[in-house]
Order: sequence, then C-alpha cells, then structure tokens
Amino acid sequence: MSTYQDRRPHAPSPGAGSAQLVAGATAGAEHEAAAQAARQGWQRMIDRADALARLAREGRLTDAVPAREGDEAALDYLCERGSWRVPVVDGWLAQALADRTGHYADTTAREAAAGQLPEQVTARAALLSALARTGAPARDRELAFVGRLAQADPEAVAQLAVWLDDALADGPARPDGRPPVGEP
Repeated sequence: MSTYQDRRPHAPSPGAGSAQLVAGATAGAEHEAAAQAARQGWQRMIDRADALARLAREGRLTDAVPAREGDEAALDYLCERGSWRVPVVDGWLAQALADRTGHYADTTAREAAAGQLPEQVTARAALLSALARTGAPARDRELAFVGRLAQADPEAVAQLAVWLDDALADGPARPDGRPPVGEP
C-alpha cells in the first residue's frame, strides 16, 4: 500500500535545478525584450505611415521629405488600411527611388526596395529615371500620366523604361537634342 510520501515527486537537491531556473528566466527575459522591440518597431512603422498620410493630405509630401528605411512597410500599412493617400505616397516613393535620394541613395536599399515595393511603384520609378536621362525634366508631380500608366500596366511601363534606356544608350543624341532612336 502506498502512502502520500511515496507519491510525492522527488524534490531535486538544492542547486541542481537552479541553473535551469536561471536559464529559463534568461530566455524569458530575452523573449520579452524581443517582443518589446517588435512592438516598438511596429509602432514606429505606424507612426511613419500616419506622418506620410498627413503630409500627403496637406500637400507637403515632396522631395524635401527624405525616404527612410521602413517606408515600404509604411506604404503596405496604408494600403491595408485602404487610405486614399496611397497614390500620393506611391508617387513620392517612386520619385525617391528614381532620383536615388534619401534611403534609396544606397544601392543595397534600392535592390531591397525592388522586392518590397509594389510592382507599379518600381515600374513608375524606372520610367521616371529613364525619362530623366532624356534630359527633359521628369518630376512625378509634373508627369501624372506616368503614375496612371504604371497603375494600369506596370509590366508595360517597365518594358518602356528598358526600351528608353536602350535607345538612349545606342548612340549620340540627335542634332535637335531629342533622344536617339534605334537604327531602322
């Protein structure tokens, strides 16, 4: 017949489990610190999205506002919220990417953006960049058709940008200053 004493789990000797307790507490603290950092990162992204939306609403989202790391996530957040300011932010990011300003001055950031930004934004940036190489002013706010084209068919806009780049690389400019066109 068993007694209560027999059914009790054996208590570990003092000190045997203390290393496990310390390791568990350390892991718990590290997990909490990581969770806190993730919450702070999420809040910074939401704050940036709100700031971009406010600047767009006020008509002050211009070249004077530098693109920053994480703006791609802020754009995603605005898209998820269904903000009507998304096209303005799209244009601003496309212009920053085309001009290689702010965060996009860094080659690694531009390459990462290609995988993070919507296709219409990268196509728009490529066309703005190609148009700028013609020598004509190529500011997104002055070329609203670029955004509309990129929204309608980003693949065609990207192909047009490649064609323009190729045409500009083929040879010297025409005497009238217009960009060269491929040989007949």
